[in-house]
Amino acid sequence: MTEFQRTLAFDVGDRRIGIAVSDLLGITAQPVETYTRTDDEEKDIRYLLSVAKRYAPSKLVFGMPRNMNGTYGFQAEKVRVFAEKLLENWDGEYDFYDERLTTVTAERILLEADVSRKKRKQVVDKIAAVVILQGYLDSRR
Repeated sequence: MTEFQRTLAFDVGDRRIGIAVSDLLGITAQPVETYTRTDDEEKDIRYLLSVAKRYAPSKLVFGMPRNMNGTYGFQAEKVRVFAEKLLENWDGEYDFYDERLTTVTAERILLEADVSRKKRKQVVDKIAAVVILQGYLDSRR
């Protein structure tokens, strides 16, 4: 018997957070939205938890920025701290996934699709979240 469970992924940036969700079988990732952060981190966390409630995932995945040599830098620490705050109000599973070059990959996808520069800026973060989530799902098979 197959257990249907979604996974929700976040590409956490300083200004925006890309959000993607898997299908019920955990095979494909689809974009949800790009959330623009506010100056109120608690408000941002409440919003992301409301998205999680809407999709009812069994797991949250956070893109973890790493340097090209595999080490963690300042941005990785910021993501970890933000994730810890969000996870204080989350009862399900969670994981971190290496997000090296995901924004570059997302930009390339959008360029190949001939998306305008203005539109790319609006969607690149949620496409990066899709790249993170799809990589995560593929690595678990």
